Amino acid sequence: MTVVVLVVDDEPDVETLFRQHFRRDLRAQRFVMDFARSAADALTRIADNLGQSLILILSDINMPGMTGLEMLPKVKEIRPEVAVIMVTAYGDADTRRKALENGATGLLTKPIDFTLLRQEIDNRLAQAG
Repeated sequence: MTVVVLVVDDEPDVETLFRQHFRRDLRAQRFVMDFARSAADALTRIADNLGQSLILILSDINMPGMTGLEMLPKVKEIRPEVAVIMVTAYGDADTRRKALENGATGLLTKPIDFTLLRQEIDNRLAQAG
């Protein structure tokens, strides 16, 4: 079974950063990382891959077009069982409240604490396995 973590961010450097931090996991095929450059692209990927074991979505909040917060209820409608963690440079209380009210599992602030993120992914893998 292919286990997928989807990262949604309009910044092109994000894919390189994540692949670098999780290179051992990716090489060992513990999970696959998929990347979407927009909320619309992410929604298409989520709907098209209903058979895959999507265990986690990490989404930036501030993106052109549809924001991560606007995407969140749509994701929960398609895949209510998938955990969604929002990522933002602005970790204020109002942003956290909005994210959690819309169904987010949590909120990470930039720069991302990859040790904390690895623990979250490990927890999701254990639940999926």
